[in-house]
Amino acid sequence: MALVSTELPAMSVEPKKKNVKYAFTCTILASMASIVLGYDIGVMSGASLYIKKDLKISDVQVEILMGILNIYSLAGSFAAGRTADWIGRRFTVVFAASFFFAGALLMCFAGDYATLMAGRFVAGIGVGYALMIAPVYTAEISPATSRGFLTTFPEVSINLGILLGYVSNYAFARLPLYLGWRVMLGVGAAPSVLLALMVFGMPESPRWLLMKGRLADAKSVLEKIADTPQEASERLADIKAAAGVPNDLDGDVVTMPKKRGSEELRVWRELVVSPTPAIRRILLAADGLHFFQQASGVDSVVLYSPRVFKSAGITGDDQLLGTTCAVGVAKTLFVLVAAFLLDRVGLATGLAAVGRSPDAEVPWAVSLCVASLLAYAAFFSVGLGPMTGVYTSEIFPLRVRALGFAVGVACNRVTSGVISMTFLSLSDAVTIGGSFFLYAAVSALAWVFFFTHLPETRGQTLEEMGKVFGTNDTAMEAGDASAEPGYSEGLLLTSA
Repeated sequence: MALVSTELPAMSVEPKKKNVKYAFTCTILASMASIVLGYDIGVMSGASLYIKKDLKISDVQVEILMGILNIYSLAGSFAAGRTADWIGRRFTVVFAASFFFAGALLMCFAGDYATLMAGRFVAGIGVGYALMIAPVYTAEISPATSRGFLTTFPEVSINLGILLGYVSNYAFARLPLYLGWRVMLGVGAAPSVLLALMVFGMPESPRWLLMKGRLADAKSVLEKIADTPQEASERLADIKAAAGVPNDLDGDVVTMPKKRGSEELRVWRELVVSPTPAIRRILLAADGLHFFQQASGVDSVVLYSPRVFKSAGITGDDQLLGTTCAVGVAKTLFVLVAAFLLDRVGLATGLAAVGRSPDAEVPWAVSLCVASLLAYAAFFSVGLGPMTGVYTSEIFPLRVRALGFAVGVACNRVTSGVISMTFLSLSDAVTIGGSFFLYAAVSALAWVFFFTHLPETRGQTLEEMGKVFGTNDTAMEAGDASAEPGYSEGLLLTSA
């Protein structure tokens, strides 16, 4: 017995290191979908300048072209959960990549505005799929000890993709007018192909495998990604419990219980039609957080940075696009140091400083505009950017988490679409400086909302969220009792 007890710890060290590396690699591959997503968003920032000149379209047409992607993405987001349950997480990533590929080619070869909009629609479906499937796969494949770190990868990857889009703008800006913006958009097709090929080196999600009754395959994947054999067994037991499979049921293939359609109607009723006071407060907190994240004007910064810098007196495409690349660098670097506390004051202050309408004749005003926009990008990437998804995925009880998160994402995308499709018109009406003063005012209101409606969740378990939101609703807390800590993020989108 003594020999066994001394050997077991030694045996558990190496698999833990190897498994973390394996899960890390799988997460990197899955995050490629988010990189392609970010590229598609960021590249339009500079490409739109040349599209307007080449196709001779109006500012209204430009802002619709820029923002409509968010509205289109809703269809992909709500379809992604069904697709992921049907064909699996891995091949849903391939599905998203195919939409990106087709959308990029349509936009690349577009000869008119209508074809360009068709390409945006196809790419928008891919965006919706990527927004849903990348976080789901990452959360379901990550070992418990590394899940918090690995689940930040999709957000980091989106920002990296945005930066690559900005770099693409800068790299191809010197091409002839009719060719430059087409190459910028067409380049997005290449990583989509690479993503689709890499998927075949990724394991399938153990939760999906069990949903399909493939118990032996689910065990095999869990043994590769879990820190220890004990954790693999515990996670398998938790997945069985969540799926309604008796824990003592074993074998290579099991028969899964059928889902009842009435369960979805009950969830809708509990969340939207007749919510309890606690659920109502949670829904208000989640939707408010998603709304203010976008209403603070982040998409105006991401999509229209060259126009903002141009209004500040920066001339020449190289200078405009180069300075825009600095915004991408700031966002990417600071999302890596994202904290668990929203920096509300910094966000509003940065916007107010940008709102100071710069005078092109005053050098310090140009420097202030650039510095303020960089500060805004940094504050957003540390606070509102990564924290919105983290916070809203924690606060919903398990039984309504999928639908609750989906409702929050829908609010987020609609608000983002409205903001990005109105920036140029708003700027014409109140100037670019006035627009950012307005966003600063919204951020100030957001600070008040966060302070009064968002209780601190740090250190609280999922089971304690009911008490955090001011209720002793034991049914609500019991709804989370079967959830594996941290694993619920992998469940929250798949049935939406």
